[in-house]
Amino acid sequence: MRTRGDMHIHILGICGSFMGGLAAIAKQAGYRVTGCDEGVYPPMSAQLQAMGIELIEGWGLEQLKVNADLYVVGNVVSRGNPLMEEILNRHLPYISGPQWLYEAVLKDKWVLAVGGTHGKTTTTAMLAKILDFAGMNPGFLVGGVPLDFSVSSRLSESHFFVIEADEYDTAFFDKRSKFMHYRPRTLVLNNLEYDHADIFPNLAAIETQFHHLVRTVPKNGALIINEESPALKRVMEQGLWSETILFGSADHWSQRMLDGDNNFEIIKSDIFVGSYKPNFFGQHNLDNALAALLAAQHSGVPIKVGLEALETFKGVKRRMELRGEVGSIKVFDDFAHHPTAIKATLEGIKQKYPLARILAVFEPRSNTMKLGEHNHSLPVSLELADMVYCFSGDLHSDAKQFFSEMGDKISLFDDVNMIIESIVEDAQPGNIVVIMSNGGFHDIHEKLLNSLRLRPKR
Repeated sequence: MRTRGDMHIHILGICGSFMGGLAAIAKQAGYRVTGCDEGVYPPMSAQLQAMGIELIEGWGLEQLKVNADLYVVGNVVSRGNPLMEEILNRHLPYISGPQWLYEAVLKDKWVLAVGGTHGKTTTTAMLAKILDFAGMNPGFLVGGVPLDFSVSSRLSESHFFVIEADEYDTAFFDKRSKFMHYRPRTLVLNNLEYDHADIFPNLAAIETQFHHLVRTVPKNGALIINEESPALKRVMEQGLWSETILFGSADHWSQRMLDGDNNFEIIKSDIFVGSYKPNFFGQHNLDNALAALLAAQHSGVPIKVGLEALETFKGVKRRMELRGEVGSIKVFDDFAHHPTAIKATLEGIKQKYPLARILAVFEPRSNTMKLGEHNHSLPVSLELADMVYCFSGDLHSDAKQFFSEMGDKISLFDDVNMIIESIVEDAQPGNIVVIMSNGGFHDIHEKLLNSLRLRPKR
């Protein structure tokens, strides 16, 4: 009988956050793992190579000489890809990443999945931290790197597995959302807005996918749903078959500040349940935390234990991550790329640093942004910033006219070095610089910090 150690999987699109995490799990499970991608570069390449995973750059047909038992295909691969075309021509066995994950790992687990347009990564990391703190040693796959674990994924012997449930499509041959493969027993739905305009024609299409996901939750499972989201209300109206735990209003689960020192109490229908003092800030993160608490409670963790865990939650890389401080100027890195997330990030900063001058740096690189779907709402989302520096290289052509209403507050640049020069000129002690992008942004964070260190003292 063949063992996992005898099985060789070759992963196409291995350097994405999901597929890279999947590769690490496959390696931990005992499979022989190799992979390829168009861009093989740190930090993901370094992480995978450190695990002994051989990486190949590009889609060359010579890769077929590895004689893999199975080809695991990421959604970055499309028809016309030369390697994929040859796999098809030779009738070689292939499978999508999400389907492989379910069949190889998730089918025997209690899956706790976190879905929604915003906050998935942070909420997933919080939930994994709570379960780990409670001694449940969960496996997890997060779309970022939780600082409490320093890895984006792990496989454990635990019955519990926490996963970020992404609504993006599965593969070129499976246009369902990735989360349709996970079969969660505990499902968190934090919020829902229009995004991914490259694959969804409208919000209603996304709501349909979310309701398909709701249909997969068993009767003995639970839905943790933010009742303040109009779109999620419409999803619920299509039918519910599982226990439904609502949060976000005083009628059900909610939270409120006890005093001005970042102390919060958890309330259920006006009854006090517990309190905590988190290190994170912003209403969006408080919502994330409450959702994680309720999901953990469904899997057996008392709220009190969850609150203790959250007080030591370290956060996630690239989610309001402090990259450095020079001359009393703090530089944060944040993944925000949707107008709602941008607005929430700036509101959180304003809450934490009410007197600080905020310099917002934004790279509009998401497909939805490039298609111009957020032209009207993007300027409004940036209102709390004192100065805005926008990389215009990927900005939709019509967007510039909408920015005109912001006047001298905004500057558009097609060169990252010019952005850095402008910030170095404008930044003052006590200022907060927040860089928002869902990509690498040409390593602007370190370049800016180095430039600030070199500027003459003022």
